[in-house]
Amino acid sequence: MSDVINSFGQFPARRPRRMRADDFSRRLMAESQLSVADLIYPMFVLEGEGQRESVTSMPGVERVSIDLLLQEAEELVRLGVPAIALFPVTPDGVKSLDAAEAYNPEGLAQRAVRAVKAAFPELGVITDVALDPFTTHGQDGIIDEQGYVVNDVTTAVLVKQALSHADAGADVVAPSDMMDGRIGAIRAALEAAGHVNTRILAYSAKYASSYYGPFRDAVGSAGNLKGGNKYSYQMDPANSDEALQEVALDLQEGADMVMVKPGMPYLDVVRRVKDNFKVPTYAYQVSGEYAMHMAAIENGWLAEKPVIMESLLAFKRAGADGILTYFAKRVAQWLNEK
Repeated sequence: MSDVINSFGQFPARRPRRMRADDFSRRLMAESQLSVADLIYPMFVLEGEGQRESVTSMPGVERVSIDLLLQEAEELVRLGVPAIALFPVTPDGVKSLDAAEAYNPEGLAQRAVRAVKAAFPELGVITDVALDPFTTHGQDGIIDEQGYVVNDVTTAVLVKQALSHADAGADVVAPSDMMDGRIGAIRAALEAAGHVNTRILAYSAKYASSYYGPFRDAVGSAGNLKGGNKYSYQMDPANSDEALQEVALDLQEGADMVMVKPGMPYLDVVRRVKDNFKVPTYAYQVSGEYAMHMAAIENGWLAEKPVIMESLLAFKRAGADGILTYFAKRVAQWLNEK
């Protein structure tokens, strides 16, 4: 690298600040750009009608019933946001050990998908394929007597869940469970059912992170987890080589897109995935990242718009093709003001 740098000449013939002197030249040499087309908006869906609940640990984020979800969707379409990611808030009364509500064709997620696609067919709908919102223990799968999440039994339920979402009209199913082999099983089932264009966004490198707390509050699984952990199936934050192995397996099994989660603490992994595989690569600015930003913003420690925009530009610089972020709507509004 030093030889390359020296080949460009030295000061004063070479003054890097020249290109930074004016707005036009800064814009001309910008290596990364953030646009509305990069944004995916995660949304929490409630039962009922006219229902809106604030998520205490995520200021500005709400759980909404399907009728209000459609109002939000209308604004997102107007702003040009390409897609939403839906997360149902499952009532305790339908949670169970076998997570049967996950594949109920009349379940909350399935009804929400049908409603959005009927009203706004141009808006991409991504659904979460995982069992933690539907289990009484808050784990992402079916457990044995020792509380261990059983891989293949869980995968069979995930296949049913993914099929129910595709049947409802989901454009993208996004397995976030981290079970081995589930992408191949879901892909085979989708093909057999004629859902040949249903895309799979695989949470390929999902870490056992401490940044998920507010999300679990939002979907109501924190209380079910009761202090448990997900170390036996989500990835160790110490590892990045392992992430490449996980991505490779998911691509071999039929994933169309891959995800790194969380986002900002794992941008090195995003870059490694993009450099190694050159496939559509996404990252999730998760609930804990959102909550930290909002705490600092609300206390006046950070300036809202500049810091949010900088945080998302960092994802693009790292190689992300798209970003799931709870800031998506306000960022789309800012970008549309230009």
